[in-house]
Amino acid sequence: MAARAAALLAAILLGVLGAARRADAAIGVNWGTVSSHRAPPGVVVDLMRANRISKVKLFDADPGVLRALAGSGIQVMVGVTNGELASIAGSQAAADAWVAQNVSRYVGRGGVDIRYIAVGNEPFLTSYQGQFESYIIPAMANIQQSLLKANLASYVKLVVPCNADAYESASVPSQGVFRTELTQIMIQLAAFLSSSGAPFVVNIYPFLSLYQNSDFPQDYAFFEGSTHPLVDGPNVYYNAFDGNFDTLVAALGKIGYGNLPIAIGEIGWPTEGAPSANLTAARAFNQGLINRITSNKGTPLRPGVPPADIYLFSLLDEEQKSILPGNFERHWGIFSFDGQAKYPLNLGLGNSVLKNAKEVPYLPSRWCVANPAQNLDSVSDHMKLACSMADCTTLYYGGSCYGIGQKGNVSYAFNSYYQQQKQDPKSCDFGGLGMITYLDPSMGECRFLVGVDDSLRKPRCYFHRAGGGGAVGQQLSPQQAWPQVTVGCCTSQQHWHAEMKCIQDQDQEKAMG
Repeated sequence: MAARAAALLAAILLGVLGAARRADAAIGVNWGTVSSHRAPPGVVVDLMRANRISKVKLFDADPGVLRALAGSGIQVMVGVTNGELASIAGSQAAADAWVAQNVSRYVGRGGVDIRYIAVGNEPFLTSYQGQFESYIIPAMANIQQSLLKANLASYVKLVVPCNADAYESASVPSQGVFRTELTQIMIQLAAFLSSSGAPFVVNIYPFLSLYQNSDFPQDYAFFEGSTHPLVDGPNVYYNAFDGNFDTLVAALGKIGYGNLPIAIGEIGWPTEGAPSANLTAARAFNQGLINRITSNKGTPLRPGVPPADIYLFSLLDEEQKSILPGNFERHWGIFSFDGQAKYPLNLGLGNSVLKNAKEVPYLPSRWCVANPAQNLDSVSDHMKLACSMADCTTLYYGGSCYGIGQKGNVSYAFNSYYQQQKQDPKSCDFGGLGMITYLDPSMGECRFLVGVDDSLRKPRCYFHRAGGGGAVGQQLSPQQAWPQVTVGCCTSQQHWHAEMKCIQDQDQEKAMG
Protein backbone atom coordinates (compact mmCIF):
# COMPACT_ATOMS: atom_id res chain seq x y z
CA MET A 1 0.00 0.00 0.00
CA ALA A 2 2.79 2.44 0.86
CA ALA A 3 4.62 1.88 -2.47
CA ARG A 4 1.44 2.42 -4.49
CA ALA A 5 0.64 5.51 -2.45
CA ALA A 6 4.14 6.92 -3.03
CA ALA A 7 3.70 6.53 -6.79
CA LEU A 8 0.31 8.21 -6.62
CA LEU A 9 1.79 11.08 -4.65
CA ALA A 10 4.42 11.65 -7.31
CA ALA A 11 1.77 11.77 -10.02
CA ILE A 12 -0.47 14.10 -8.03
CA LEU A 13 2.34 16.52 -7.28
CA LEU A 14 3.18 17.01 -10.95
CA GLY A 15 0.01 19.08 -11.11
CA VAL A 16 0.89 21.42 -8.29
CA LEU A 17 4.63 21.99 -8.67
CA GLY A 18 4.29 25.35 -10.37
CA ALA A 19 2.03 26.69 -7.66
CA ALA A 20 4.27 25.90 -4.67
CA ARG A 21 4.85 28.91 -2.44
CA ARG A 22 7.14 29.72 0.43
CA ALA A 23 5.62 31.51 3.44
CA ASP A 24 7.60 34.10 5.32
CA ALA A 25 9.40 32.72 8.36
CA ALA A 26 7.87 33.70 11.68
CA ILE A 27 7.59 32.82 15.35
CA GLY A 28 4.33 30.96 15.85
CA VAL A 29 2.79 29.02 18.74
CA ASN A 30 1.21 25.66 19.47
CA TRP A 31 -2.31 25.92 20.84
CA GLY A 32 -3.25 22.81 22.76
CA THR A 33 -6.61 22.37 24.49
CA VAL A 34 -6.07 19.48 26.94
CA SER A 35 -7.47 21.49 29.83
CA SER A 36 -10.59 21.74 31.96
CA HIS A 37 -10.02 25.50 32.26
CA ARG A 38 -10.34 26.54 28.64
CA ALA A 39 -10.74 30.21 27.91
CA PRO A 40 -13.21 30.88 25.09
CA PRO A 41 -11.49 30.44 21.72
CA GLY A 42 -12.29 34.04 20.82
CA VAL A 43 -10.39 35.26 23.88
CA VAL A 44 -7.38 33.15 22.89
CA VAL A 45 -7.46 34.43 19.31
CA ASP A 46 -7.60 38.00 20.61
CA LEU A 47 -4.62 37.17 22.84
CA MET A 48 -2.60 36.01 19.84
CA ARG A 49 -3.55 39.05 17.82
CA ALA A 50 -2.65 41.40 20.68
CA ASN A 51 0.79 39.78 20.73
CA ARG A 52 1.07 39.92 16.92
CA ILE A 53 1.34 36.16 16.65
CA SER A 54 0.60 35.36 13.03
CA LYS A 55 0.97 31.57 12.95
CA VAL A 56 -0.61 28.86 15.08
CA LYS A 57 -0.31 25.09 15.07
CA LEU A 58 -3.26 23.01 16.25
CA PHE A 59 -3.28 19.34 17.18
CA ASP A 60 -6.68 18.63 15.67
CA ALA A 61 -9.40 20.58 13.87
CA ASP A 62 -11.67 21.68 16.70
CA PRO A 63 -14.69 23.48 15.16
CA GLY A 64 -14.94 26.07 17.95
CA VAL A 65 -11.27 26.96 17.62
CA LEU A 66 -11.46 27.18 13.83
CA ARG A 67 -14.57 29.37 13.93
CA ALA A 68 -12.79 31.74 16.27
CA LEU A 69 -9.80 31.93 13.91
CA ALA A 70 -11.99 32.96 10.97
CA GLY A 71 -11.05 36.41 9.69
CA SER A 72 -8.21 36.74 12.20
CA GLY A 73 -5.44 36.80 9.59
CA ILE A 74 -3.57 34.12 11.55
CA GLN A 75 -2.08 31.34 9.44
CA VAL A 76 -3.19 27.94 10.73
CA MET A 77 -1.86 24.39 10.77
CA VAL A 78 -4.64 21.90 11.51
CA GLY A 79 -3.94 18.33 12.52
CA VAL A 80 -5.01 14.85 11.56
CA THR A 81 -4.75 12.94 14.83
CA ASN A 82 -2.87 9.66 14.99
CA GLY A 83 -6.15 7.92 15.70
CA GLU A 84 -7.55 9.10 12.36
CA LEU A 85 -4.62 7.92 10.25
CA ALA A 86 -5.77 4.35 9.63
CA SER A 87 -9.19 5.26 8.26
CA ILE A 88 -7.85 8.05 6.05
CA ALA A 89 -5.00 5.87 4.76
CA GLY A 90 -7.43 3.12 3.86
CA SER A 91 -10.20 5.15 2.25
CA GLN A 92 -10.26 7.99 -0.27
CA ALA A 93 -13.83 8.69 0.82
CA ALA A 94 -12.67 9.11 4.42
CA ALA A 95 -9.99 11.56 3.30
CA ASP A 96 -12.52 13.49 1.20
CA ALA A 97 -14.85 13.71 4.19
CA TRP A 98 -12.06 14.86 6.51
CA VAL A 99 -10.95 17.63 4.15
CA ALA A 100 -14.54 18.74 3.53
CA GLN A 101 -15.34 18.79 7.26
CA ASN A 102 -12.12 20.32 8.57
CA VAL A 103 -10.65 22.41 5.75
CA SER A 104 -12.96 23.28 2.85
CA ARG A 105 -15.82 24.49 5.02
CA TYR A 106 -13.58 27.04 6.76
CA VAL A 107 -11.41 28.48 4.00
CA GLY A 108 -12.36 31.29 1.65
CA ARG A 109 -12.91 35.01 1.95
CA GLY A 110 -13.27 35.99 5.59
CA GLY A 111 -12.62 32.40 6.64
CA VAL A 112 -9.71 30.55 8.22
CA ASP A 113 -6.28 30.89 6.64
CA ILE A 114 -5.37 27.20 6.74
CA ARG A 115 -1.88 26.76 5.29
CA TYR A 116 -0.85 23.31 6.53
CA ILE A 117 -2.35 19.98 7.48
CA ALA A 118 -0.22 17.99 9.90
CA VAL A 119 -0.67 14.32 9.00
CA GLY A 120 -0.27 12.68 12.40
CA ASN A 121 1.69 13.93 15.37
CA GLU A 122 5.13 12.41 15.94
CA PRO A 123 3.95 9.14 14.32
CA PHE A 124 7.47 7.71 14.18
CA LEU A 125 8.14 7.81 17.92
CA THR A 126 10.05 4.71 18.98
CA SER A 127 7.56 4.20 21.81
CA TYR A 128 4.81 3.61 19.21
CA GLN A 129 6.76 0.59 17.92
CA GLY A 130 5.87 1.26 14.29
CA GLN A 131 2.13 1.44 14.95
CA PHE A 132 1.50 4.35 12.56
CA GLU A 133 4.39 4.12 10.09
CA SER A 134 2.53 2.28 7.33
CA TYR A 135 -0.32 4.80 7.35
CA ILE A 136 1.61 8.02 6.71
CA ILE A 137 2.32 7.90 2.96
CA PRO A 138 -1.10 6.42 2.01
CA ALA A 139 -2.85 9.02 4.21
CA MET A 140 -0.87 11.82 2.59
CA ALA A 141 -1.70 10.50 -0.88
CA ASN A 142 -5.41 10.39 -0.13
CA ILE A 143 -5.51 13.81 1.53
CA GLN A 144 -3.52 15.32 -1.35
CA GLN A 145 -6.06 13.90 -3.78
CA SER A 146 -8.85 15.38 -1.66
CA LEU A 147 -7.19 18.79 -1.72
CA LEU A 148 -6.87 18.57 -5.49
CA LYS A 149 -10.59 17.88 -5.79
CA ALA A 150 -11.30 20.89 -3.58
CA ASN A 151 -8.91 23.12 -5.59
CA LEU A 152 -6.81 23.67 -2.46
CA ALA A 153 -3.68 21.64 -3.24
CA SER A 154 -1.64 24.66 -4.34
CA TYR A 155 -2.39 26.51 -1.10
CA VAL A 156 -2.76 23.97 1.71
CA LYS A 157 0.39 21.90 2.23
CA LEU A 158 0.83 18.57 3.98
CA VAL A 159 3.53 18.04 6.62
CA VAL A 160 4.38 15.36 9.18
CA PRO A 161 5.61 16.66 12.56
CA CYS A 162 8.43 14.31 13.57
CA ASN A 163 10.06 13.78 16.92
CA ALA A 164 13.83 14.20 16.99
CA ASP A 165 14.21 10.48 17.74
CA ALA A 166 13.50 9.81 14.04
CA TYR A 167 17.20 10.46 13.43
CA GLU A 168 20.37 9.76 15.37
CA SER A 169 24.12 10.20 15.40
CA ALA A 170 26.90 8.15 16.91
CA SER A 171 28.72 11.25 18.15
CA VAL A 172 28.56 14.46 16.07
CA PRO A 173 25.92 16.20 13.90
CA SER A 174 27.65 15.48 10.58
CA GLN A 175 27.10 11.75 11.21
CA GLY A 176 23.34 12.17 11.48
CA VAL A 177 21.20 9.46 9.86
CA PHE A 178 17.57 8.44 10.03
CA ARG A 179 16.75 5.31 11.99
CA THR A 180 17.32 2.31 9.76
CA GLU A 181 13.69 1.21 9.76
CA LEU A 182 12.61 4.72 8.70
CA THR A 183 15.00 5.29 5.81
CA GLN A 184 12.63 4.31 2.99
CA ILE A 185 9.62 6.15 4.37
CA MET A 186 11.78 9.24 4.98
CA ILE A 187 12.93 9.19 1.35
CA GLN A 188 9.29 9.10 0.24
CA LEU A 189 8.31 11.81 2.72
CA ALA A 190 11.21 14.09 1.77
CA ALA A 191 10.43 13.65 -1.94
CA PHE A 192 6.83 14.65 -1.35
CA LEU A 193 7.74 17.67 0.79
CA SER A 194 10.34 18.83 -1.72
CA SER A 195 7.90 18.57 -4.62
CA SER A 196 5.08 20.37 -2.85
CA GLY A 197 7.21 23.14 -1.38
CA ALA A 198 6.51 22.13 2.22
CA PRO A 199 9.11 21.96 5.00
CA PHE A 200 10.27 18.99 7.01
CA VAL A 201 8.73 19.59 10.45
CA VAL A 202 10.64 18.46 13.52
CA ASN A 203 10.10 18.88 17.26
CA ILE A 204 13.28 19.67 19.21
CA TYR A 205 13.42 19.74 23.02
CA PRO A 206 16.78 20.56 24.65
CA PHE A 207 14.92 20.55 27.98
CA LEU A 208 14.23 16.84 27.65
CA SER A 209 17.89 16.15 26.87
CA LEU A 210 18.80 17.88 30.10
CA TYR A 211 15.98 16.29 32.10
CA GLN A 212 16.71 12.75 30.95
CA ASN A 213 20.51 12.81 31.20
CA SER A 214 22.26 13.85 34.40
CA ASP A 215 25.55 14.17 32.48
CA PHE A 216 24.13 16.62 29.95
CA PRO A 217 25.90 20.02 30.33
CA GLN A 218 23.27 22.49 31.53
CA ASP A 219 24.72 25.49 29.71
CA TYR A 220 24.68 23.53 26.42
CA ALA A 221 20.86 23.49 26.60
CA PHE A 222 20.73 27.30 26.39
CA PHE A 223 22.03 29.95 23.99
CA GLU A 224 24.55 31.90 26.05
CA GLY A 225 27.51 29.76 25.01
CA SER A 226 28.83 26.60 26.62
CA THR A 227 31.94 25.56 28.45
CA HIS A 228 31.38 22.14 26.86
CA PRO A 229 31.13 22.86 23.11
CA LEU A 230 30.81 20.00 20.65
CA VAL A 231 33.54 19.96 18.02
CA ASP A 232 32.63 18.40 14.68
CA GLY A 233 35.56 18.87 12.29
CA PRO A 234 35.62 22.55 11.34
CA ASN A 235 32.28 23.19 13.04
CA VAL A 236 31.86 23.98 16.73
CA TYR A 237 28.46 23.70 18.45
CA TYR A 238 27.75 25.81 21.50
CA ASN A 239 24.11 24.84 22.04
CA ALA A 240 21.95 21.73 21.77
CA PHE A 241 19.48 23.25 19.33
CA ASP A 242 22.08 23.88 16.63
CA GLY A 243 23.56 20.41 17.15
CA ASN A 244 20.19 18.69 16.91
CA PHE A 245 19.09 20.75 13.91
CA ASP A 246 22.29 19.97 11.99
CA THR A 247 21.98 16.28 12.81
CA LEU A 248 18.70 16.39 10.89
CA VAL A 249 20.32 18.40 8.09
CA ALA A 250 22.99 15.70 7.78
CA ALA A 251 20.40 12.92 7.82
CA LEU A 252 18.42 14.62 5.06
CA GLY A 253 21.62 15.06 3.05
CA LYS A 254 22.34 11.35 3.22
CA ILE A 255 19.01 10.57 1.53
CA GLY A 256 19.51 13.26 -1.12
CA TYR A 257 17.52 16.14 0.36
CA GLY A 258 20.12 18.23 2.16
CA ASN A 259 18.52 21.52 1.08
CA LEU A 260 14.96 20.69 2.16
CA PRO A 261 13.52 23.54 4.29
CA ILE A 262 13.08 22.66 7.96
CA ALA A 263 10.43 24.06 10.31
CA ILE A 264 10.41 23.58 14.07
CA GLY A 265 6.99 22.24 15.02
CA GLU A 266 7.52 22.30 18.79
CA ILE A 267 10.19 23.79 21.01
CA GLY A 268 10.04 25.37 24.44
CA TRP A 269 10.80 25.13 28.13
CA PRO A 270 8.40 24.37 31.02
CA THR A 271 8.08 26.64 34.03
CA GLU A 272 7.69 24.01 36.76
CA GLY A 273 7.48 20.31 37.41
CA ALA A 274 11.22 19.55 37.51
CA PRO A 275 14.34 21.08 39.11
CA SER A 276 15.41 22.63 35.81
CA ALA A 277 11.89 23.83 34.99
CA ASN A 278 11.32 27.32 36.35
CA LEU A 279 10.42 30.83 35.21
CA THR A 280 14.01 31.97 34.96
CA ALA A 281 15.14 29.03 32.85
CA ALA A 282 12.05 29.17 30.60
CA ARG A 283 12.57 32.85 29.92
CA ALA A 284 16.29 32.39 29.27
CA PHE A 285 15.69 29.54 26.83
CA ASN A 286 12.79 31.01 24.89
CA GLN A 287 14.30 34.49 24.65
CA GLY A 288 17.64 33.02 23.63
CA LEU A 289 15.94 30.91 20.97
CA ILE A 290 13.97 33.84 19.57
CA ASN A 291 17.05 36.05 19.48
CA ARG A 292 18.98 33.29 17.77
CA ILE A 293 16.33 32.73 15.10
CA THR A 294 15.61 36.39 14.39
CA SER A 295 19.34 37.10 13.98
CA ASN A 296 19.26 34.88 10.84
CA LYS A 297 22.63 33.36 11.79
CA GLY A 298 21.54 29.86 10.92
CA THR A 299 23.62 26.87 11.99
CA PRO A 300 27.09 25.59 10.99
CA LEU A 301 25.60 23.36 8.25
CA ARG A 302 23.12 26.03 7.18
CA PRO A 303 24.79 29.39 7.82
CA GLY A 304 22.50 32.35 7.27
CA VAL A 305 19.46 30.10 6.79
CA PRO A 306 17.15 30.03 9.83
CA PRO A 307 14.31 27.49 10.10
CA ALA A 308 11.35 28.10 7.80
CA ASP A 309 9.11 28.65 10.85
CA ILE A 310 9.24 28.01 14.58
CA TYR A 311 6.22 27.15 16.71
CA LEU A 312 6.82 27.68 20.42
CA PHE A 313 5.45 25.02 22.72
CA SER A 314 3.23 26.19 24.06
CA LEU A 315 0.82 29.10 24.10
CA LEU A 316 -1.09 28.00 27.22
CA ASP A 317 -0.66 25.55 30.08
CA GLU A 318 -2.72 22.35 29.78
CA GLU A 319 -3.41 20.91 33.20
CA GLN A 320 -5.08 17.74 31.95
CA LYS A 321 -2.11 16.43 29.96
CA SER A 322 -0.60 13.11 30.98
CA ILE A 323 2.21 13.41 33.51
CA LEU A 324 3.80 10.08 32.60
CA PRO A 325 6.79 11.90 31.04
CA GLY A 326 6.97 14.18 34.12
CA ASN A 327 4.99 16.78 36.06
CA PHE A 328 6.40 19.45 33.76
CA GLU A 329 4.10 18.28 30.94
CA ARG A 330 1.33 20.52 32.26
CA HIS A 331 3.45 23.67 32.42
CA TRP A 332 4.89 24.45 28.97
CA GLY A 333 2.85 27.59 28.33
CA ILE A 334 4.33 31.05 27.94
CA PHE A 335 0.92 32.02 29.31
CA SER A 336 -1.00 30.38 32.15
CA PHE A 337 -4.28 28.63 31.32
CA ASP A 338 -6.14 31.96 31.44
CA GLY A 339 -3.83 33.83 29.11
CA GLN A 340 -1.77 35.68 31.73
CA ALA A 341 1.91 36.04 30.85
CA LYS A 342 4.20 34.06 33.13
CA TYR A 343 7.34 36.08 32.46
CA PRO A 344 8.59 38.93 30.25
CA LEU A 345 9.28 37.74 26.71
CA ASN A 346 9.94 39.62 23.50
CA LEU A 347 8.68 37.47 20.63
CA GLY A 348 10.41 39.70 18.11
CA LEU A 349 7.05 40.52 16.55
CA GLY A 350 6.76 44.17 17.56
CA ASN A 351 5.86 44.05 21.27
CA SER A 352 8.69 44.26 23.80
CA VAL A 353 6.71 42.20 26.35
CA LEU A 354 3.79 39.82 26.29
CA LYS A 355 0.29 41.23 26.61
CA ASN A 356 -2.26 39.45 28.79
CA ALA A 357 -5.63 38.11 27.71
CA LYS A 358 -8.58 40.39 28.29
CA GLU A 359 -12.18 39.71 29.27
CA VAL A 360 -11.49 36.19 30.53
CA PRO A 361 -14.82 34.89 31.92
CA TYR A 362 -13.65 33.70 35.33
CA LEU A 363 -15.90 31.91 37.77
CA PRO A 364 -16.74 33.93 40.91
CA SER A 365 -13.86 34.76 43.26
CA ARG A 366 -14.23 31.94 45.74
CA TRP A 367 -12.05 29.02 46.72
CA CYS A 368 -12.27 25.70 48.53
CA VAL A 369 -9.82 25.21 51.40
CA ALA A 370 -9.26 22.89 54.35
CA ASN A 371 -11.65 23.65 57.19
CA PRO A 372 -9.44 24.89 60.06
CA ALA A 373 -11.94 23.57 62.58
CA GLN A 374 -11.51 19.99 61.41
CA ASN A 375 -8.83 17.40 62.14
CA LEU A 376 -7.02 16.42 58.94
CA ASP A 377 -5.81 12.98 60.02
CA SER A 378 -8.24 11.29 57.61
CA VAL A 379 -7.60 13.58 54.67
CA SER A 380 -5.33 11.27 52.65
CA ASP A 381 -8.02 9.54 50.57
CA HIS A 382 -9.73 12.85 49.83
CA MET A 383 -6.47 14.32 48.56
CA LYS A 384 -5.87 11.29 46.36
CA LEU A 385 -9.32 11.72 44.85
CA ALA A 386 -8.82 15.44 44.24
CA CYS A 387 -5.36 15.03 42.70
CA SER A 388 -6.41 12.08 40.54
CA MET A 389 -8.94 14.33 38.84
CA ALA A 390 -7.45 17.83 39.06
CA ASP A 391 -3.90 19.14 38.77
CA CYS A 392 -1.69 19.02 41.87
CA THR A 393 1.69 18.95 40.13
CA THR A 394 2.67 22.36 41.51
CA LEU A 395 2.80 20.83 45.01
CA TYR A 396 5.73 18.57 44.17
CA TYR A 397 9.43 19.29 44.13
CA GLY A 398 10.15 21.76 41.36
CA GLY A 399 6.64 23.25 41.60
CA SER A 400 5.66 26.78 42.57
CA CYS A 401 3.63 25.51 45.56
CA TYR A 402 6.21 23.07 46.89
CA GLY A 403 6.78 23.53 50.63
CA ILE A 404 3.56 25.32 51.62
CA GLY A 405 2.87 22.83 54.42
CA GLN A 406 0.26 20.14 55.01
CA LYS A 407 -2.74 22.43 55.35
CA GLY A 408 -1.60 24.38 52.33
CA ASN A 409 -1.25 21.18 50.32
CA VAL A 410 -4.72 20.02 51.34
CA SER A 411 -6.28 23.37 50.52
CA TYR A 412 -4.54 23.52 47.14
CA ALA A 413 -5.74 20.02 46.22
CA PHE A 414 -9.28 20.74 47.39
CA ASN A 415 -9.42 23.98 45.43
CA SER A 416 -8.02 22.46 42.25
CA TYR A 417 -10.80 19.88 42.29
CA TYR A 418 -13.44 22.45 43.24
CA GLN A 419 -12.51 24.72 40.34
CA GLN A 420 -12.36 21.80 37.93
CA GLN A 421 -15.92 20.95 38.99
CA LYS A 422 -16.93 24.55 38.18
CA GLN A 423 -17.36 25.45 41.86
CA ASP A 424 -20.12 22.94 42.50
CA PRO A 425 -20.68 23.33 46.27
CA LYS A 426 -20.82 19.55 46.68
CA SER A 427 -17.28 19.28 45.31
CA CYS A 428 -15.94 21.17 48.34
CA ASP A 429 -17.37 18.83 50.95
CA PHE A 430 -14.63 16.17 51.26
CA GLY A 431 -16.42 14.53 54.18
CA GLY A 432 -16.76 17.84 55.99
CA LEU A 433 -13.04 18.66 55.70
CA GLY A 434 -13.48 21.40 53.08
CA MET A 435 -15.02 24.84 53.25
CA ILE A 436 -15.68 27.63 50.75
CA THR A 437 -13.92 30.94 51.33
CA TYR A 438 -14.06 34.32 49.62
CA LEU A 439 -10.56 35.25 50.77
CA ASP A 440 -7.83 34.42 48.26
CA PRO A 441 -5.67 31.71 49.92
CA SER A 442 -2.74 32.19 47.48
CA MET A 443 0.61 32.49 49.22
CA GLY A 444 3.79 33.89 47.73
CA GLU A 445 4.37 32.42 44.28
CA CYS A 446 1.75 29.73 44.90
CA ARG A 447 -1.41 30.79 43.09
CA PHE A 448 -4.73 29.22 44.03
CA LEU A 449 -6.58 29.43 40.76
CA VAL A 450 -10.12 30.48 39.96
CA GLY A 451 -11.53 28.52 37.04
CA VAL A 452 -12.99 29.72 33.76
CA ASP A 453 -16.73 29.83 33.14
CA ASP A 454 -16.90 27.68 30.02
CA SER A 455 -20.66 28.14 29.75
CA LEU A 456 -19.59 31.20 27.72
CA ARG A 457 -17.66 29.03 25.30
CA LYS A 458 -20.57 28.38 22.98
CA PRO A 459 -20.65 30.91 20.12
CA ARG A 460 -23.56 33.18 19.34
CA CYS A 461 -24.70 32.58 15.79
CA TYR A 462 -26.37 34.99 13.43
CA PHE A 463 -28.56 34.23 10.46
CA HIS A 464 -30.36 35.86 7.61
CA ARG A 465 -33.21 34.47 5.57
CA ALA A 466 -32.12 32.96 2.30
CA GLY A 467 -34.67 35.10 0.49
CA GLY A 468 -33.87 38.28 2.37
CA GLY A 469 -36.05 39.59 5.20
CA GLY A 470 -33.35 39.49 7.83
CA ALA A 471 -30.42 41.84 7.92
CA VAL A 472 -26.89 40.55 8.23
CA GLY A 473 -26.05 41.00 11.88
CA GLN A 474 -29.61 40.54 13.11
CA GLN A 475 -29.88 37.83 15.74
CA LEU A 476 -32.74 35.57 14.72
CA SER A 477 -33.76 32.26 16.13
CA PRO A 478 -33.43 29.29 13.75
CA GLN A 479 -37.25 29.18 13.57
CA GLN A 480 -37.52 32.88 12.65
CA ALA A 481 -34.82 32.62 10.02
CA TRP A 482 -35.99 29.46 8.27
CA PRO A 483 -35.06 28.90 5.46
CA GLN A 484 -31.82 30.43 6.59
CA VAL A 485 -28.15 30.87 5.85
CA THR A 486 -25.65 31.07 8.69
CA VAL A 487 -23.76 34.34 8.47
CA GLY A 488 -21.30 33.58 11.25
CA CYS A 489 -20.69 32.80 14.88
CA CYS A 490 -19.09 35.12 17.43
CA THR A 491 -18.08 34.70 21.04
CA SER A 492 -20.56 35.53 23.78
CA GLN A 493 -18.99 38.94 24.22
CA GLN A 494 -19.21 39.82 20.52
CA HIS A 495 -21.84 40.29 17.88
CA TRP A 496 -21.84 40.04 14.12
CA HIS A 497 -21.38 43.33 12.34
CA ALA A 498 -22.83 44.14 8.93
CA GLU A 499 -19.29 44.33 7.58
CA MET A 500 -19.00 40.57 8.17
CA LYS A 501 -16.90 40.64 11.30
CA CYS A 502 -17.32 40.18 15.03
CA ILE A 503 -17.22 43.28 17.23
CA GLN A 504 -17.43 43.61 21.00
CA ASP A 505 -20.81 43.79 22.73
CA GLN A 506 -21.39 46.31 25.46
CA ASP A 507 -23.30 43.78 27.51
CA GLN A 508 -22.17 40.50 29.00
CA GLU A 509 -25.02 38.30 27.79
CA LYS A 510 -24.48 34.60 27.79
CA ALA A 511 -24.37 32.67 24.57
CA MET A 512 -27.48 31.92 22.64
CA GLY A 513 -28.69 28.35 23.13
